Amino acid sequence: MKTTESGRAAPVLCKLVRQALLPATLLGTVLLGAPAHANEKITLLTSWYAQAEHGGFYQAVAEGIYEKHGLDVTVKMGGPQVNGMQLLLARKADVIVGYDFQILKNLEQGLPVVAIGACFQGDPQGLLTHGDVEGLDGLKDKTILVATSGQTSWWPWLKAKYGLTDSQTRPYTFNLQPFFADQNTAQQAYASSELFQARQQGVDARFYLFADHGYPPYGSTLVTRRDLIESRPEALQRFYDATMEGWKSYLANPAPGNALIKQDNPNMTDAQIAWGIERMNEFQLVTGGEAATGGIGVMTDARWQNTRDYMVGAGLLDEAVDFKQGYDLRFVEGAQKVLP
Repeated sequence: MKTTESGRAAPVLCKLVRQALLPATLLGTVLLGAPAHANEKITLLTSWYAQAEHGGFYQAVAEGIYEKHGLDVTVKMGGPQVNGMQLLLARKADVIVGYDFQILKNLEQGLPVVAIGACFQGDPQGLLTHGDVEGLDGLKDKTILVATSGQTSWWPWLKAKYGLTDSQTRPYTFNLQPFFADQNTAQQAYASSELFQARQQGVDARFYLFADHGYPPYGSTLVTRRDLIESRPEALQRFYDATMEGWKSYLANPAPGNALIKQDNPNMTDAQIAWGIERMNEFQLVTGGEAATGGIGVMTDARWQNTRDYMVGAGLLDEAVDFKQGYDLRFVEGAQKVLP
């Protein structure tokens, strides 16, 4: 709910009769000449069309949690044609839902982007296989569909860990038909998306979350600019706190957030949202790992070190990059822990 700033009060002597009729709270404002300040505005840009993976943000709006923390937060959807990092740097957004690799690569280029929290304790990226594959160690004779983004993120990790080869890969074009047509094919997927589509088609499929097997990055990382950390640290702290409250509230009773998700994205069905929430709970994306003791949204130096070491080892990041400039733990450390 938005608030507006009142105008200046007229001279007291000219208003005595009307003041006598005003409520006490408004009278105090008039006598003191103090404006009622609006909540501080923050624009959040998500990583894709509105879905369950963004539920905590929508819940914090729907339940007035951001407002309770003195914020007026506008949530905007991302999408395939939306470059969130570009919009953040162009000051069209204050916070975006980003990705650890993206942050460190931008840091390598000298761009002032910083992570302040991680809504997911693991990346929801994984592999969709047919039902005969009983683990990620069963891929050596499979064709694996990998998008360009996967080649510079998870594929070097999967290839090294399980002894796979580049000759096994084919381009993934975000179309599941090649997977459906070939029993010998596996493909990249998200925990809450492609498996749902496969099950709807009656395909016997399995999903393996990379994070469960040691893939290091966080997921749904909150990213801002360094100038905002310097100029608006209190607002960002309140945003962090309110967002993590929103996530806890969403997992307890998602109905308010779901209503706003469907308002922003009418193509999102109740069944798809319910599936997404089930998978987030199954894989403990929000509540698992260090969140169990450090609170929802927690990040640590050790996890960022692991991500940096993997990227350097895979040739994805210059080892000279000061990776600690890519995240700031003050907001995690300054928060009232929101425990699952």
